[in-house]
Amino acid sequence: MDDNHTVSLPIDGTLDLHAFRPADIKFLVPDYLEECRKAGIVHVRIIHGKGTGALRRTVHAILDRLDMVAAYRLAGEDAGSWGATLVTLHPPPSP
Repeated sequence: MDDNHTVSLPIDGTLDLHAFRPADIKFLVPDYLEECRKAGIVHVRIIHGKGTGALRRTVHAILDRLDMVAAYRLAGEDAGSWGATLVTLHPPPSP
């Protein structure tokens, strides 16, 4: 398979990282969040799984560097617990 292939994702406010390679996450997360902002979605759920916590730490490190992120926290029991992170984005600038 070509490493430069494009995958179309629904921009619906939920990003499940289980289907992606860890190396893709550093580009995928910021791009997905930006597309959510453009679509007017400011509350996003990122599913990273529970596992060892390595992917969660990577996602949180990415979120820490993004100016578009207003806040984030681990999800509650009803939304994936520590296997998901809830992100609040700053709304996009007005045109």
